[in-house]
Amino acid sequence: MTYQSNLLQHKTVLVTGGTTGIGAAIAARLAALGATVTAAGLPAPAGTPQPPASVRTVMLDVSSDDSVKTVVGSFDTLDIVVNCAGVIRRQAELDPEVFAQVVDVNLVGTMRVCAAARDRLRSAQGCIINTASMLSFFGGGLVPGYSASKGGVAQLTKSLAIAYAADSIRVNAIAPGWIATPLTQTLQDDQGRSAAILERTPMKRWGTPEEVAEVAVFLATPAAAFMTGAVVPVDGGYLIA
Repeated sequence: MTYQSNLLQHKTVLVTGGTTGIGAAIAARLAALGATVTAAGLPAPAGTPQPPASVRTVMLDVSSDDSVKTVVGSFDTLDIVVNCAGVIRRQAELDPEVFAQVVDVNLVGTMRVCAAARDRLRSAQGCIINTASMLSFFGGGLVPGYSASKGGVAQLTKSLAIAYAADSIRVNAIAPGWIATPLTQTLQDDQGRSAAILERTPMKRWGTPEEVAEVAVFLATPAAAFMTGAVVPVDGGYLIA
């Protein structure tokens, strides 16, 4: 146990995209530390590991203003918001229409949630943790929508950190590298692509959602009280290699 088990007791948390992958791991970890956690997202595919029973789950479509306002409006208070909702449409993103859909979910969806939650976070002097990516820093020839949106999330994080500082709201982001999730399953299954990824990664392995969750927890705690506008890589050294 890295942190005290009651570290986040009495904290209320919303995790978008919290029903699968990295979002689910973050939701579970925050709940294990005593927080009251709601994981909001679309239904997870059959067979996908679900958040524990201690995590409440609700439907949320971050591409819908009404859906975001309904979910955020259901909270009396919010201490922590984690934006993990995201999609990737490899190769199809070269079509401008698909490109726009991906950007709408990953980038505009993040902004929708941040804006809707601002008043509640102000009251709690809370924090936001966004999900950027290694593709915030690199281009991706088959995923221009995903890359552009994640680059945007990094810049949005920095911009909102400035805009929300007067409200005592910290805004940071995690930037996961190659993490073993359903989103990267195609790459994990491609022996050649996986080998190339591991060859460049100094730690020579795929990361786990739980390892990303630990960094998100740090950003949510008083240990990061003087951090805002940071985009923190969680990538086994891929970015520096």
